[in-house]
Amino acid sequence: MQGTLVVDGARTQATAGAVADLVTSGTQFWLDLDGVDEESAGVLATTLGIHPLAVEDAEHFGQRPKIDEFDDFTYFVVHGASAGGSGTSEMHVFLLAHSVVTVHRGDCPALTDVFGRIERHHNIADVSTQLTLLYMIVDSLIDTFFPVLSQFDDRIDELEDEILRQPTEAQLGVLFEMKRSLITLRKVVTPQRDMFAALASGLVELPGMTEEGQRYFRDLYDHLIRIADVVDGYRDLLSGVMDTHVSTVSNRLNVVMKQLTIIATIFLPLSYLTGFFGQNFSFLVVHITGRFPFIAFGLGLEVAAALVLFYFFRKRGWLGGPTA
Repeated sequence: MQGTLVVDGARTQATAGAVADLVTSGTQFWLDLDGVDEESAGVLATTLGIHPLAVEDAEHFGQRPKIDEFDDFTYFVVHGASAGGSGTSEMHVFLLAHSVVTVHRGDCPALTDVFGRIERHHNIADVSTQLTLLYMIVDSLIDTFFPVLSQFDDRIDELEDEILRQPTEAQLGVLFEMKRSLITLRKVVTPQRDMFAALASGLVELPGMTEEGQRYFRDLYDHLIRIADVVDGYRDLLSGVMDTHVSTVSNRLNVVMKQLTIIATIFLPLSYLTGFFGQNFSFLVVHITGRFPFIAFGLGLEVAAALVLFYFFRKRGWLGGPTA
């Protein structure tokens, strides 16, 4: 059984015996578990009286946010953002009469702030009722979305500048990865928003909920509305950045094609002139001879043709000059 037991602001290693003693004495406590093994499953089901279906759910991660109401407890699945922003941090929470049980896998930085706040108040009973402790835990999880979304904002701005300077294939890979991460966030933010909307509106009632407590949970709902709006906005913005990338690449390709077309057009009359005077007819071979005809016909006509084409291209604005 790997976990932490918080009693009166003090953290200790969780054991099955310690949890049983606290339940017997009716002391408020917070049990934080790193996964559910056989021993901790027994503590949840036998010592705390949690329904076997809820214990089974806590053993399996990868679930969408939800609230399940049971006779003696309420079961939550809530998500926060992972540190890298590529996924989410899933947590299972059991709200009981005299305790709160959280289950997660691995380190959960969101709980560090909650532990610190409880330690500063020195007494979990002074800090809150069980509902307020639940609020503190969920609030810390929800707050992890904001720095991740701020990083998305900065990265999108950087990508826009980079694409306008020089679009590359690597940028497309980054854009697709960011869009995939936003879709992952949206999959948990939207149902989590709806979940707390039900709490804030009173459709789901928690034991001991007061009017003051509803204000706090409405605050969570407000945060989730903002996060959901930002996620949707960034998803649309990423689509716009991808369109910008495609348009920029297409414009650069058009410029290259125009340049190649201009070069081919210039060489077209030059190829005709050299081909015409390179024919082995007696008039061309016998009568057009000497240095002056070579300069006039061999070089002069080709230079004149190129200059005429350059003038025409510039007049049309194809070389950056004035348009006709």
